[in-house]
Formats: sequence, C-alpha cells, structure tokens
Amino acid sequence: MADLEYSVRDGIATILLNRPERKNAFTIDMVNDWADKLIEAQSDPEVRVIVVTGAGGSFCSGVDLSAFKGEHRPPLGEKELLTKNVHRVALALEDVDKPVIAAVAGPAVGAGMDMALLCDLRFVGRSARFSEGYIKVGLVPGDGGCWLLPRAVGTSTALRMLWTGDFVGADEALRIGLADEVHEDEDLMDAVYAYAARLAERPPVAIRTIKRAVRQGARHDLRTALDLISSHMAVITSTQDSQEAFAAFQEKRPGVFTGR
Repeated sequence: MADLEYSVRDGIATILLNRPERKNAFTIDMVNDWADKLIEAQSDPEVRVIVVTGAGGSFCSGVDLSAFKGEHRPPLGEKELLTKNVHRVALALEDVDKPVIAAVAGPAVGAGMDMALLCDLRFVGRSARFSEGYIKVGLVPGDGGCWLLPRAVGTSTALRMLWTGDFVGADEALRIGLADEVHEDEDLMDAVYAYAARLAERPPVAIRTIKRAVRQGARHDLRTALDLISSHMAVITSTQDSQEAFAAFQEKRPGVFTGR
C-alpha cells in the first residue's frame, strides 16, 4: 500500500496519510505526493471538498527525522529541503480555494500540526493531541507554524505552545480555537464526511469565492474588500447555479448545482 492514498467519492477528495507504523511521519517522496494530490484536487471539477486524515489512529507526527536528517547538508541544502519539498504542501494549500478539512485523531506534531493548521477546518477526535514539538529537538517551526498558530489561537497562547512544545488535548484545542469540533474517535470520520457532504451540495463557485474573499479580506482594508466583493457578486449572479439556488429556495427543494 502507498504511503499516501488519494481517492474521490461524491465530490469529496480524501488524502490519507498511510504510514501508521511511523504515526504517519512523512518522507520527502510522501510530502511531494501530498502537494501533487492537492494540485490535482484543485484542478478536478468533480472535487468540491478535500479531507486530509491519517491512518492507524494518528494524524501526522511531522517529518520523519530519519529520512530528513540522514545526511549532512550545508545551510543552503537545508533551506532548499524545505522550500523545494515540504513547503510545496503549504503553497499548494494557499492556492486551493475549495474547502479543506483536517480530520485529526491521535498526535499532530511539529510539521504535522502545521499541516492541520493549513486546512480551513479541524475536526478532532478525543484522542487528538497537538504539539509544536520542534523546540524539543532544538529546531524552529519549519512549515509555517510561527505564522499560522498565532492566527488561530492568538499570540500569547501560540508562543506558549511554540516555546514549550507541550501537548494540547482535544477539549483544550476546542477552547483555544485550534479545533472547530470534537467527536468521539469512532464518530470522527462520519462527522467529517457528513459536513463535507453539506459543503459539496452547495453551489461550488460561490463556496470557492467565499473562501477567496475571506482570505483576501485578511490582507485588505474594508473599502478594498467591498469593491472586490461587488465584482464577485456580479459574476456569481450571472451563473446558472445562482439562478438554480434562488429557484430551489422559492420552491422549497434541494438545489442541483453544476459549477456553472
């Protein structure tokens, strides 16, 4: 079986990290495959939602240090190991305008936690444990943790997690805003796919436009955001899906959306 498995069903793409014997720690080949599958899902019109999860009761324990530290590299080589490999996932997710949900059970550590932070939503099982554990091995977060975590939980809470590498469980993750929903482990994937199915049934162009508008709004002032959304609205109202949504609402029936 492959270290990373990719499947599409009912408009939902699933990226399954599949090295349970290593708590789904990723190798260079695996992380590049991960980026490739995100790019494929973004370009596939049949995919409306992406779910990322791990096999064997773990989400991802980060980079496989035995794979990444197996040889001596000069500083430029160390930098390029990240920029040309690991960072491909982060940058691919930056370009994905479809909803991305992380389903987290067990440990999400270091770069594994950062990968979860890169997703739009985090649904977690009771066994979920998050740690920015880089400091424990004398490293700094290499996959965006210093940028991502403060935006999720606030600066002081982020610094506490980054400086100590302490683990945060499911209930605490929900309290501080790191998790969006908590479920019993045996119910987690059903809850994730039920929510993903709700999103997949919505007008896909509007869903993607909303995500882009939210991200763009974080970088713009209100006047610019309003100007952009007026243009987005003009495009959205011209689509067949918009007309279908309005008709379905009036007729009190589910809409059928084609992405046009």
